[in-house]
Amino acid sequence: MTEEFEPPSKSERKRQSTELQDLGEALIGLSQAELDALPLPESLRDAVMLARRITAHGGLYRQKQYIGKLMRKIDAEPIRDALEARKERERVAAARFRRIEQWRDRLIREGVPALEPLQQELGERGDTSSLGDLVDQARTEVQLKSAPHASRELFRTLKELFERAQGS
Repeated sequence: MTEEFEPPSKSERKRQSTELQDLGEALIGLSQAELDALPLPESLRDAVMLARRITAHGGLYRQKQYIGKLMRKIDAEPIRDALEARKERERVAAARFRRIEQWRDRLIREGVPALEPLQQELGERGDTSSLGDLVDQARTEVQLKSAPHASRELFRTLKELFERAQGS
């Protein structure tokens, strides 16, 4: 039994074209370092750099279409992979930020007794012994409704502890 090759339908070609244009537009939002790390042809790199400088709506729209056209001529898989890796890094960073916020809020709410479970979560690489005074200060700030200086310092210290505990 032989399978015949069917070319993609017009709708499928349009979906692919739109997806590549969207991928090209995502390149515009990358930092310069992330863009430099991608294996892009010079013409596409120049088009992305130009799009970053265009302020007129119509001109930017045409430039994005041009980027989409250039994207159809290259292998987009490395770009997809790089953008997915970026999304994953952002997701992990957001989750870590939320976790640190939760611990700060818990420490302010429960006080020094919450340091023991924090120490267990951080393991031996996270030394929470210096946090007691900072937790007390942050709790006092909340009670007095004063500026949250100690709370911010507590957040920064927790961030450092979590980074050290994870070895990052």
